[in-house]
Amino acid sequence: MRFLSKFYIDGFILSILAVCVLASIFPARGEVADVVSVLTKVAIALLFLLYGARLSDQEAIAGLKHWRLHTTVLACTFILFPLVGLAARVLVPNILTSDLYTGVLFFCLVPSTVQSSIAFTSIAKGNVAGAIVSATVSNLLGVFLTPALVILLMNTTGQAKVDLSAIGDIVLQLLVPFFIGQLIRPKIKDWMARHAEPTKLVDRGSILLVVYSAFSAGMVEGIWHAMSPWRILLLVVVCCAILALVLAVTAFLGRALGFERADRIVVVFCGSKKSLATGLPMATVLFAGSPVGLIVLPLMIFHQVQLITCAALAQRWARTAP
Repeated sequence: MRFLSKFYIDGFILSILAVCVLASIFPARGEVADVVSVLTKVAIALLFLLYGARLSDQEAIAGLKHWRLHTTVLACTFILFPLVGLAARVLVPNILTSDLYTGVLFFCLVPSTVQSSIAFTSIAKGNVAGAIVSATVSNLLGVFLTPALVILLMNTTGQAKVDLSAIGDIVLQLLVPFFIGQLIRPKIKDWMARHAEPTKLVDRGSILLVVYSAFSAGMVEGIWHAMSPWRILLLVVVCCAILALVLAVTAFLGRALGFERADRIVVVFCGSKKSLATGLPMATVLFAGSPVGLIVLPLMIFHQVQLITCAALAQRWARTAP
């Protein structure tokens, strides 16, 4: 790693790239995919249990009360991103096909990620309590806002439905472990203060599992082979450009609104993410009868790009943290 550090190549980013290669060669199929899905859910639940155990009651309450921070993140997710998605219409048909533009606009309408936003905030030593509230609220509201925005801004079948079970999944997988961690915190807080490695391992391990699961799904569905390499390359460039623009705007907003360093990290990581876990199920319902594979391809590519980019940002902020 010392050799790699001379070239500013982070081992965690290499791990993400290695997992992408692994999923390309040995994608999870059938029962293996089910096992990977279960392991991913367990890792995320464990991650939130550790977050709950690490945060004091005062920090958790402060995260709930920080309404300016949460409003800023929601505005980036459900106002800034949709505007960028609408502006991308100028790229049709020279750069994006009609189906790919539909996918680009769609991923601009889905909510923020929960797990990776909070994990990167934790790695960068940001306001974890604020990130938990912002990302969770984004997903809860997204269950209703995303279908509404899709119907308002896109041509769909008009049969969009809101799956209320998604709220239950968020509660069971994220909030329940977090509150369990809060309950057991008095008994394990001293141990956690002496051993920071478990949280770090689960932080990074859960992200790698998400990457492997998502990339495997794309390989199994064959959506990577449905287009020419040139068209995919152009789509990657578009996704990178959108992410760069949003990262720049969120960084500017964080400073312009006078947030402290820890809160600016939350604005950047929670405000620039898009959830693959939430977006894929929504797409299958909202675009029934349409080429769903091509529509979700931009979301899958953006998901990989945001993980690699934000991993680099998180590691950089971690090294410069006071």
